[in-house]
Amino acid sequence: MVTTNCSSSSNSAGAFTTIKERVTFEREIKKSKFIAVAGPVSDERSAQSFLSEIGDHYRSNDDGEPSGTAGKPIHSAIVSSGIDRVMVVVIRYFGGIKLGTGGLVRAYGGVAAECLKNAPTCLVKSKLQSFQVEDIKQDYDTGKDNITMVTFKVDFDRVKSLEEAVKDNCSREIVFYKH
Repeated sequence: MVTTNCSSSSNSAGAFTTIKERVTFEREIKKSKFIAVAGPVSDERSAQSFLSEIGDHYRSNDDGEPSGTAGKPIHSAIVSSGIDRVMVVVIRYFGGIKLGTGGLVRAYGGVAAECLKNAPTCLVKSKLQSFQVEDIKQDYDTGKDNITMVTFKVDFDRVKSLEEAVKDNCSREIVFYKH
């Protein structure tokens, strides 16, 4: 089993395209069966949950295939698709015929790309967009004790309503620092 996960590369406006639901694509190539399963993931925890539902798993690697013939082509398929916050797992049932490194790259990458091509997508917009927030950056390493620092720019006249909206919609303690 080969897995790869593409982290968020959302633009500065905070919008990204992801898939709506889990999708599967299957293809036989020279008697080997390749099954790609793609699912939306929001963070590492949901990615681990996705993997545990599929069965035994490995973190992202080529899992016994020649180096660079599985994980990288799957990751390239994700990047090329423009889809974000998604995980793709490709399972190969060996059919007895060796495909060679080029054949493996084409098979793993092609099956992943086809799976994503057929997936229903949706555009996810940040709630901060309605406040015309710019330059949103998240830093998970700055804070300690599971604190995440989020920095952004917003017009001064929107600060109070934004602060109220965030506090009303968040169950965690929020502290605002204004500069």
